[in-house]
Amino acid sequence: MASVPPRIRGPKGRIKPVKKHGPDISMDETWAKLSRNIIEIQNHNAASLSYEENHRYAYNMVLYKHGEKLYKGSTQLVAENLDKLAKEFLIPAFPAGVTSDPVQKSQEGEMLLKALKKVWDDHTSSLSKLRDVLKYMDRVYTANAGVPQIWDAGLILFIKHIIRPPIEDHVISAILTLIQIERDGYTINRSSVKGCVDVFLQLMDNTSREEVPLYRRDIEPAVLKESEAFYKREGERLLETCDAPEYLRRVEARFQEEESRTHHILSTLTSLPLQRILEQHLVSAHLWTVVNMPNSGLDAMIDSDKIEDLGLLYRLFARVSAGLPCLRKSLRETVIRRGKEINDANAGLGGDGGESQEEEGAEPSAKARGKAKARPPNAAAQTLALALKWVQDILDLKDKFDRIWSKAFVGDRDLESGLNEAFETFINLNEKSPEYISLFIDDNLKKGLKGKSDTEVDIVLDKTITVFRFVTDKDVFERYYKGHLAKRLLLGRSVSDDAERGMLAKLKVECGYQFTQKLEGMFHDMKISAETMQAYRDHLAKSAIEQDIEISVTVMTSTFWPMSHSAASCTFPEQLIGASKSFERFYLSRHSGRRLTWQPSLGNADVRVKFKSRKHDLNVSTFALVILLLFEDILDEQFLTYEEIASATAIPDVELKRQLQSLACAKYKILKKHPPGRDVHAGDSFSFNADFSAPLQKIKISTVASRVENTEERKETKDRIDEERRHQTEACIVRIMKNRKQMTHNDLVNEVTRQLASRFQPNPMAIKKRIEGLIEREYLERCEDRKSYNYLA
Repeated sequence: MASVPPRIRGPKGRIKPVKKHGPDISMDETWAKLSRNIIEIQNHNAASLSYEENHRYAYNMVLYKHGEKLYKGSTQLVAENLDKLAKEFLIPAFPAGVTSDPVQKSQEGEMLLKALKKVWDDHTSSLSKLRDVLKYMDRVYTANAGVPQIWDAGLILFIKHIIRPPIEDHVISAILTLIQIERDGYTINRSSVKGCVDVFLQLMDNTSREEVPLYRRDIEPAVLKESEAFYKREGERLLETCDAPEYLRRVEARFQEEESRTHHILSTLTSLPLQRILEQHLVSAHLWTVVNMPNSGLDAMIDSDKIEDLGLLYRLFARVSAGLPCLRKSLRETVIRRGKEINDANAGLGGDGGESQEEEGAEPSAKARGKAKARPPNAAAQTLALALKWVQDILDLKDKFDRIWSKAFVGDRDLESGLNEAFETFINLNEKSPEYISLFIDDNLKKGLKGKSDTEVDIVLDKTITVFRFVTDKDVFERYYKGHLAKRLLLGRSVSDDAERGMLAKLKVECGYQFTQKLEGMFHDMKISAETMQAYRDHLAKSAIEQDIEISVTVMTSTFWPMSHSAASCTFPEQLIGASKSFERFYLSRHSGRRLTWQPSLGNADVRVKFKSRKHDLNVSTFALVILLLFEDILDEQFLTYEEIASATAIPDVELKRQLQSLACAKYKILKKHPPGRDVHAGDSFSFNADFSAPLQKIKISTVASRVENTEERKETKDRIDEERRHQTEACIVRIMKNRKQMTHNDLVNEVTRQLASRFQPNPMAIKKRIEGLIEREYLERCEDRKSYNYLA
């Protein structure tokens, strides 16, 4: 087969050479130009350079696959520039370390920190311009090569070439030195420290899993270590040189200084750990030392009413977990100690009261006083005064701590609870506290509220209720209060009926309806008695019955009124018998099935007595009236012996002696005692004192004031209270078991204790005895497990 010769093409069909790819100039030349310009940028000569031209150089090198050369060359130039800056600015600024003068040390440290800041500013300025020039490299090459962008690489190089020993050691030392100088009270250039700290905050440690600022890695631990050592010494130094208030002020100043320092010198990151160091070494380590500091601790602050210092103490103690428990315990101890002092003072001066006589009116004439010598106050009056003083001292103490609690301790509820526990503790250490509180209320409702507004009255009653709230034996208080209220109502001694009812309302709020039910019954009896007497007078008027004696009767429901005043025997004279029988007939005609028992020990009478000089209207007790009427039919010079009076009146000996003492031995001597003396004996005799005179027309004789019980009466009251408690405990047990049917012993004891707590604090052993008594009477039975009880219907 013949071959066909190749076809020869014309000129247009000529084969062209392969097209050449790449720049017209070499990359070495391009890099040489770019590197010179980068150096000019680092030397701050960028103004004469063309940004577009340098960007094109970098662009071409990346475009033509020379990015690695560009990246390594640029970072090399940055590293060389950093070494040059370190030699030029940092190393010459190292402190000489040969001076101890704080001012000179401050200046040296400031120079080094300023030099570091200058190097940083120089580096970041040139690095920022370089980043703009190498923007294309950052966008294309670094991402593909897996290397940091030029800015990040520049920061890494700064750490490697600048933040290295010995430079970093000198910088941190300078920062610590300047902080210490400022803590010692000197002034430093804060901006130099702050500028250096900001550098460390911007530099990140990439060697760990999480990026951490070099500040947290290097500076903060050093600052905290130095701070801990300093404040440990500082706390001990302040304790040796300052009293408690000054110590607290210095500590608070340190907290404020460090707070300012973290904001203006260091970083807010350091604020919390630095506070913890101060709290540990200035507060927690010395809590008890400060509180118990002699002559200036908590007690001294309270004594001097240093509200501001106490407020500062509270604020600092509230910073640490052990602070408020320490303060609460100390407050509790100081309140109990002060309360015990009040109790001890009362016990030291007090005594068991005898009888007390309260007389109102002007001083008697010289003739009335005769040759009587000045007499000390009787025991009952002294003890009553002590009771009033005890309650007033408690109220004053409560007011003092309430003021401290509200102003200094900003109403802290935990501290309030501690204060209340303390008051409850020492108030209940005084076994007479229920009686004293009742006496205080009695005294205020009788005479202490005169001239006071309703608001002032309410404040006094509220304060008293505050003290009453701390008493655990509220049933004991109820018994005393009932007795005192009865005397106020029967003798018409209350200043204000509204105040009486207001006090009753407050007691009802505190203790419930059951507590005040009988007290309210007493008020109801007074109201009904007033209506009954008005009906009796109308009856006498309609019947045209005239009586020589006008009587006013209070009919008391025996279950409401305290019957400690048992119906003492007394033989009424004919004048009184007629009047009393007339009322009895009228009352029983209106109320069938009732029985009236006269209580002469609770009554009083107004009687007009004629003496040689003039007539006087005397207000005396019913017993005293019966005694005086015996002298009506005998001559002034005649005598009646004690035995004759006792036989004629049938008044019990104790009561008779008390009445004769008030008539013959007290301020107003209506009778003469033979022989003269203060005490009445069975062998004495008495005559009418016709020579008696006094400037007043109306005289009150032998009005027995509310008094503190003597030992025998207190024992009798305690026995009655114990008996009532036994009944209340049994009733409570039956009520609970009737509802529950079956309960374990512990559950029953706990429930009984809870229900009776509003009246008194029952003893578990007493509850157990009551349970055993109910088992014997077949109200309850023990279960087979011997730990539970069943209710028997």
